[in-house]
Amino acid sequence: MRRIGKILLTLNLFTVLLCSRAKADEGMWIPMLLKYNIEDMQKKGFRLTEEDLYSINNSSLKDAIVNIRGCTGEIVSDRGLMLTNHHCGLNQIQYHSSVENDYLRNGFWADSPDEELPSPNMEARIVVRIDDLTSEILGKLSENIDESERTRQIDSLKEQIISGLELENKLYAYSISEMFGGNMFLLFTYEVFKDVRLVGAPPSDIGKFGHETDNWIWPRHTGDFCMFRIYADRDNKPATYSSDNVPYRPKYHFKISLDGVGEGDFTFIYGFPGRTNEYVPSYALENVVNETNPRRIGFRTIRLNLMKEFMDQDDNVRIQYTAKRASVANSWKRWQGESLGLGRLDAVGKKKEFERRFAGWLNENDVSKKRYGHLLPEFQQLYSEIIPYNKMLDYYNEALMAVEIFTPIASFYSLISMYEKGMKDSTDYMSKQKELKAALELFYKNYHLPYDVKLFETIIKEFENNVIPADADMKALFAECPFSNMLLTMDLIDLDDDKAKAIKSDAMYRFYSSVFEEYDKIQPDLKRINGRLAVLQREYIAAVMKMDSGRIFYPDANSTLRVAYGKVAGFRPVDGVIYDYYTTLDGVMEKNSLGNKDYQVPERLITLWKNRDYGRYARKDGTMPVAFIATNHTTGGNSGSPLLNAKGELVGLNFDRCWESTMSDYMFDPDYCRNISVDIRYVLFII
Repeated sequence: MRRIGKILLTLNLFTVLLCSRAKADEGMWIPMLLKYNIEDMQKKGFRLTEEDLYSINNSSLKDAIVNIRGCTGEIVSDRGLMLTNHHCGLNQIQYHSSVENDYLRNGFWADSPDEELPSPNMEARIVVRIDDLTSEILGKLSENIDESERTRQIDSLKEQIISGLELENKLYAYSISEMFGGNMFLLFTYEVFKDVRLVGAPPSDIGKFGHETDNWIWPRHTGDFCMFRIYADRDNKPATYSSDNVPYRPKYHFKISLDGVGEGDFTFIYGFPGRTNEYVPSYALENVVNETNPRRIGFRTIRLNLMKEFMDQDDNVRIQYTAKRASVANSWKRWQGESLGLGRLDAVGKKKEFERRFAGWLNENDVSKKRYGHLLPEFQQLYSEIIPYNKMLDYYNEALMAVEIFTPIASFYSLISMYEKGMKDSTDYMSKQKELKAALELFYKNYHLPYDVKLFETIIKEFENNVIPADADMKALFAECPFSNMLLTMDLIDLDDDKAKAIKSDAMYRFYSSVFEEYDKIQPDLKRINGRLAVLQREYIAAVMKMDSGRIFYPDANSTLRVAYGKVAGFRPVDGVIYDYYTTLDGVMEKNSLGNKDYQVPERLITLWKNRDYGRYARKDGTMPVAFIATNHTTGGNSGSPLLNAKGELVGLNFDRCWESTMSDYMFDPDYCRNISVDIRYVLFII
């Protein structure tokens, strides 16, 4: 009874908090709980109902939202046509490109279904329903258990639940996600479509207009979109690729509005935001600003400079590394903006001020002080203790694994481990071999050895000074390494004793092994610290909710389906500067005249602009809209999300945040936080 009482108290607490009035436009809301937000949304201009947004019995807007591995897409036709960002489809566009058929540079348009290009390793996941399993999971946990046992029991319960569901219905995929630091558990049921085909993409000079110069920047003039089509079997069920498959018939697809948006208009975003950390203490932010961000930025600066050097020299390398460089640069620039934004907000100071208020609240209540008084001192101790371990992680992830040859080496490291344990005839081992072969084919398609050698020579100096010493002759290491050659590497997949011995004697493999062993040594301590931090974070969120019972709380983003709402609005990023809420094609041409190669545009677009030949897609003043900004709370994973008006019509595709907004993963500021969307009229005009 005590266990059930605790669960009901926790759920009632969430209900009260979720019912509270939202402040500003902050928040990423769970669709099944929008009944607590619907009144606020409607007061701000929303013209639909909760059932229109999320329903499990009828078609609703959620049925047109697609998760596509790190991004979001939206279905816009009754034949499975899906829009997303150009940068979200970049890997697939690059996969199909060659020097002869340079779809990156020239764009791609399928003139018929037969010309649509199958996209390997791309999945389209659509949420069927969301269910609350909080009481089912928390109610079965043993009393007075430590964190490791709690985690074990929760993982076991998740596995049991999912296994049972898979036996009942194998057509679906299932995932159980933790909310509020592990105080709430939600089950997400998905349909997973594995036949997704590229339909169209503009040239990079449109789809990536502004390139790195404009990344995270407003004003923006990027036509960041591309198109895919989802295919299903003849019964409209998910299926792997087959020429017999037919276009998917969705339960719902978005209507498109050509009316555009105006200042102050209600907007909302539906998508799969990646990760936010709104409830961490000040000590975590200090580590981000002073330790991890500067270190990661430094490593990525080295990679970006070298990539550019080699890409400028060779068109084939340019094609191979376009998506890689964009991926590396994205976080590189975001971390810089994030640190600046957190500094401008004095985020650490604000957190410390809040923590002083929290300590004051504890002192007012002996029960609360006894229950939560340890939190802040222990946070401080652990975040100080974790600094050297995080440094080692950064050297491993951002330095060692940035050297591309260590990707296949790391895969063989685990394969050899299985081989030496006598698992060669096991299903797991054979599955590992099959996965490795497919992964290596893609890896070597986009691998340039001279770049990797030079990167290793540069990065290794950092290891000598901070981690472990290395052999002197780096070029010789690469020259003798079998993993620098695709054919040699593929031959090694079918391991035997001689091959395993040869691999383990290779100098590059030995170096990786020595670094990994150092990395492996810190895992027990790292697991202990992070495990304890997870406990503290869960308790801290619960305590803060009790303290601020009238404040609105939303779970941190964790790549699950969310709704964020706000309004179209310009902003003032610095003193004396006022940004309007939209940009036009005139701005594209103004940038084009500057001579920066990031601002090149196709001649066809210049001709259309000169003739003002915009068809029905122009604004009322005769200009061609390109992009606009709003106050919706977004993060990574929201790329490609539909930007919808008050009637739920598609008016744009979210593709970025303003640079001044990137701190919103830790702290939202309504005066600065703006998401950037490409106007759907520009998308249609380009198509």
